[in-house]
Amino acid sequence: MAYHAPIQTQAAQPVPFPVKALRSVTPAIEKPSFSPLEWSVIRLARVDSLSTLRESGIISRFINWLTGRNGSPELANPQLEALRRISVLSWHFGFTVPGDDVADFIAAGFSPEQYELLVHSIRAAISAGSQRIH
Repeated sequence: MAYHAPIQTQAAQPVPFPVKALRSVTPAIEKPSFSPLEWSVIRLARVDSLSTLRESGIISRFINWLTGRNGSPELANPQLEALRRISVLSWHFGFTVPGDDVADFIAAGFSPEQYELLVHSIRAAISAGSQRIH
């Protein structure tokens, strides 16, 4: 069955949209931000090495057992863990973080604007020679 669309003549007028309705549909642009807890996760990620992002191998588990370290750097909250992971990568690599890791960060509930704020804040802290961000 084919769809039959009526052919409009040149005299047809466009349908006017009320300006008030268009303004209510357009969402207000909010400034990206993080909570104080999230900023503390970003700051603490400065001292984490890249090895904290992958699972421990048998040798590192054995060394941890010998030295009595049994804690994991992973956070219990999945959203905060995604923030910690992208923060560690950003402290080490800046904006050159692999796309899959950025996609995981955004899939955890963060926005691309928050990612940009995160990396800009980290870059500013590094260039200022301190770990102080927000």
